[in-house]
Amino acid sequence: MKGILLKDMYIAKSNILVTVVSLVVLGFGLSFLLETSALLVLAPVASTTAVFISITSDAGSKWNKNVITMPVSRSQIIGGKYFFYLILAVQGIIAALIPCGILALFGMDITIQSLCLYGAIGMSATLLAGGISLPCAYLFDPEKSQIVFMMSFMASTGMIVALVFLINVFIRVKDNILVAFYIVFAVAALCFFISYKIAVKVYQKRDII
Repeated sequence: MKGILLKDMYIAKSNILVTVVSLVVLGFGLSFLLETSALLVLAPVASTTAVFISITSDAGSKWNKNVITMPVSRSQIIGGKYFFYLILAVQGIIAALIPCGILALFGMDITIQSLCLYGAIGMSATLLAGGISLPCAYLFDPEKSQIVFMMSFMASTGMIVALVFLINVFIRVKDNILVAFYIVFAVAALCFFISYKIAVKVYQKRDII
């Protein structure tokens, strides 16, 4: 899987670099308008676009058809994309924390609670969206998969809202907002893992195109 990850990073390296720099710059820009830590909601979402660049590149070069003749299992091929997606999401969080940390040193009111809250929201949306869009990236052609990718983030937002309302039935979310979004994050992580398991089973029985 290491080789697969290195290949993906090589393909998307320019996009990754631009995204990281943009997030850092945007963080400083937001400090004049909004709470800088709110960037943690956007950061993992923006970072994961590089995964779909690598998938599109694979389809264009017919890499998917060639790699299945090599000593690489299909679970590793699919798992590589899921793991790459996670790496990029975490990278986005780290990139967003850079301006937050620097501004905190200069006296900006950035709290650990706000960082945890926005980070949990951003990662939850990213994992839910990835659980929807990653399997579809192999099911549809590149153009349709990118549409699904964009729509998946809207779907993930609706899922988060639904989860918050459900949690509110059992605990008062306004009084336990961090706990509520930690639960949402746990559910999102579980959905992402289930999506990976389903994708592996599906693609064991069909050609990757």
